[in-house]
Amino acid sequence: MSAQIVLLSLISVALSSNVLDLTASNFDEVVNGDKSVFVEFFAPWCGHCKALAPEYEIVADAYVKESNVVIAKVDCTVEKDLASRFGVTGYPTLKFFKKGKTEPDAYNSGRTADDIVSFINRESGARGFIKKPASAVVQLDKSNFDSIALDSTKDVLVEFYAPWCGHCKKLTPVYEEVGKTFKSDRSCVVAKVDADSEKELGGRFGVSGFPTIKFFPKDNKDGEAYNGGRSQEDFITYLNARCGLKRVAGGGLTDDAGRVEALDALAAKFMSAEDKSAVMEETVAASADLAKEAQYYHKVMKKVIEKGSDFIDTETSRLSRMLEGSMSDEKKDQFTVRKNILGAFASSSDGHTEL
Repeated sequence: MSAQIVLLSLISVALSSNVLDLTASNFDEVVNGDKSVFVEFFAPWCGHCKALAPEYEIVADAYVKESNVVIAKVDCTVEKDLASRFGVTGYPTLKFFKKGKTEPDAYNSGRTADDIVSFINRESGARGFIKKPASAVVQLDKSNFDSIALDSTKDVLVEFYAPWCGHCKKLTPVYEEVGKTFKSDRSCVVAKVDADSEKELGGRFGVSGFPTIKFFPKDNKDGEAYNGGRSQEDFITYLNARCGLKRVAGGGLTDDAGRVEALDALAAKFMSAEDKSAVMEETVAASADLAKEAQYYHKVMKKVIEKGSDFIDTETSRLSRMLEGSMSDEKKDQFTVRKNILGAFASSSDGHTEL
């Protein structure tokens, strides 16, 4: 059986990954000099291997269309003879078998997908390409910094970073998730500046180390130092407080988003009242100066008077089904707020439970 047939059959089995599993039975047929093969020797329990895994998948995806490069791995806890054969004493051990050779070169460079792909491209002449999704973090430079960060209608969190900075690299995936969480809020912006390239911007705001994080609220465009924690939760809590939002990781809304305490009390009063129309009028008066979400309290009261208390459960179920489907971020926020407000109308006296 040719190495090509072996490769095709193995790949068809492991459709979920483009990393080829090598064993004692197929190793020499794959690593035979016909192609360049990059191999990770790993152990499933190894923490460093687990950390590398998502990056290694990205590397494999970069060479899907390259017929002369194979990205592979060996489970050394199972394939002990292969580990011994290539002198593997720690995990992960990365080795590169260049086309035309069956003896490897050790790989001792960086372990990001970019690092590995750059190495393979350089050594093999291949053109592996990492398809990076569009970032939810706004990239700022001298051409757009003032129009975004200094816009008085926006609250803007800015990371001043350097591409070579280890702490910045560690922060990148966390900060990207924060960007995704607030991407639908036009007045709350998560942004970054390559201060190594944009030295003038860095100097302008007193950046002397990386990463430096500053918050530019609507009412203070001199910038305020951010000295909080650097977990996703830390950033989300901070921006919710400073931007007046109620976001959860991933971009959804908290269960109380859109609800108003004073109107919640009137909603409970409405559900137990005999004269519901009177409470509805009271609600209209109380919500006159409140946000537009307050209008929905009145709408729900009107529907309950028309259709009965069962409207609360029926409408909540309908919105829940819709939220499970595909829709714009704006629509999802709107329906989530409505569902939240419906929860304020639950009343034990009418046989409803709090949502």
